[in-house]
Amino acid sequence: MSQNNGTPLNILVLVKHVPDVQFERRLAGPEHRLDRADSVLSELDEYAIEAALALSESRGGEKAGNTVTALTMGPEAAANAVKKSLQMGATSGVHICDPVLAGSDAGATSLVLATAIKTLDFDIVVTGMASTDAETSLVPAQLAERLGIAQLSNLSRVELAADSRTVTAVREDEEGTHCLEAALPVLIAVTDQANEPRYPNFRGILGAKKKKITTLTLHQLGLAESQVGAAGSATRVLASPERPARTAGEVITDNGLGGIALADFLADAKLI
Repeated sequence: MSQNNGTPLNILVLVKHVPDVQFERRLAGPEHRLDRADSVLSELDEYAIEAALALSESRGGEKAGNTVTALTMGPEAAANAVKKSLQMGATSGVHICDPVLAGSDAGATSLVLATAIKTLDFDIVVTGMASTDAETSLVPAQLAERLGIAQLSNLSRVELAADSRTVTAVREDEEGTHCLEAALPVLIAVTDQANEPRYPNFRGILGAKKKKITTLTLHQLGLAESQVGAAGSATRVLASPERPARTAGEVITDNGLGGIALADFLADAKLI
């Protein structure tokens, strides 16, 4: 049952437009940047969107004044990630779009995102466990540090406490189950075990067309070109040679000693 416990919540959810995992990823151009021609909303970000919507709905949803804002950084096509978020139920969107942002590494990306977030009202920032392109998982922790707020990561469950100003969460790893909590404002990163993302329905798709997407440039954020892109990044790709063609595998014929031959092969490869 949803309920409204006092002050409405402002929730930001970070989303990213990434190459579709159905196609082979490749680096292109002299600067070896990821080819984003066939891109979609990162699958792992759908769990973050669902978590944000569930937190809002647990306190009455949009009718109670709660907001869920989808925030992305990327080229013009990245707006599609925000649009998908709006179709799922997000209230509004923010798209940081500027050509000079191309080539930003995790550090430069977190700087831009943190600068934008500081201009917005927020109680909770929600992210996925990683993006499905670079898969570094670095940005959430960097964001929390830049924002000066607590971070709860790798969460398989997240809820709001009765006071609506504390997040309670569960993290499961090889050491066991950890019960965590942090006062708002907080950044949370959820795994693909946290929920089951909803599908946009027809009403949501139509409604998304009426929702606002705000576009921000680097100048509007007050950042210099030297702080972003290749110039502001501590890392860069020096080369991206083609992956060697796969060689034919070794065929083991079972003439009664197949099991022994297989065990020897695995031992030689140090797999057992």
